[in-house]
Amino acid sequence: MSKSTVALAAQDGYSSESKLASTSFMQVLNKKCDAFYRLTRPYSCVSIIAALLSVSLLPLQSPADFTPKLIIEAFKCMVPAILMNNYANAINQLADVHIDKVNKPYLPLACGDFSMGEGLAITIASPLMAVAMGIMLRSPPLVIGFIIWCIVGGAYSIDLPPLLRWKGNPLMAAVTIISMNGLLLLFPFFIHFQKIVLGNPVAFTKPVLFTAAFMVIWNAAIAFVKDIPDVEGDKAFGLRTLPIILGKDKVFSIAVNMMLMAYGGAVLVGAFSPSVLCRLVTMIGHSALAFVLWRQAKTIDLSDNKSVQSFYLFIWELYYVEFLFVHFLR
Repeated sequence: MSKSTVALAAQDGYSSESKLASTSFMQVLNKKCDAFYRLTRPYSCVSIIAALLSVSLLPLQSPADFTPKLIIEAFKCMVPAILMNNYANAINQLADVHIDKVNKPYLPLACGDFSMGEGLAITIASPLMAVAMGIMLRSPPLVIGFIIWCIVGGAYSIDLPPLLRWKGNPLMAAVTIISMNGLLLLFPFFIHFQKIVLGNPVAFTKPVLFTAAFMVIWNAAIAFVKDIPDVEGDKAFGLRTLPIILGKDKVFSIAVNMMLMAYGGAVLVGAFSPSVLCRLVTMIGHSALAFVLWRQAKTIDLSDNKSVQSFYLFIWELYYVEFLFVHFLR
């Protein structure tokens, strides 16, 4: 065999090993990206984006206030808010990895796609980066909001009785969901846009107060529905969630009626709007959404976790729509 043949064979061997290593790296990268996607709960990230786009418009007093600067600031705020969402999801999955192996075995920590060390790294890094960005934006309301978010998210998940592990208490679990999915996305960011970005004094208008009330009711309902598919695992590990205490049927009925009540309140508030357009949009729009919700609720089989999970994602979609309608409640 000639030297050139040996050299060519060696080169081909090196090329094959290089391609194999490259393919292996891409497979690992794709697997980690998919795991991170599942860890972040994309539907909650969509909620954050919709909420912040909506909240950024609430302080506007005239069309002149709608500037490129406002849009840029809104997108800047999305990054730390999503980081805080990642923190809340990561610490919850770290604390519940044994329960998730029963309730949600597809989650990355439960199925082993992320190690506990990787989950811990995300849990620590996410709030630190979010707070750092709040400081960079020179926004005390955001920094304070992120710190409260961090405390509430930890208190919900960390198993340190008697003060922590709010997940096991139906009232405190609802308070957590209301805070992290609602009020902490409203007040700190509204104050940031109104005072820090626009330079106006803080004033809570009717749309802001309605949004707060709607968020409280809707997120409490989300908290109740969220626990329905998890009854088996939660009961096995000694958690006392509302569906375990009252039963799936009763909790589902309470949640649906709460959401219908929220829509009824929106129709009532819209009826007193001085603008004909706002009256029509809020009354007809919320009545239509209430009918869609009621009709969808009638099709749910509470013994089928996939059916309940589908409804759970559906009410998140209705939540996104409300961030548009709230601007007609003037």
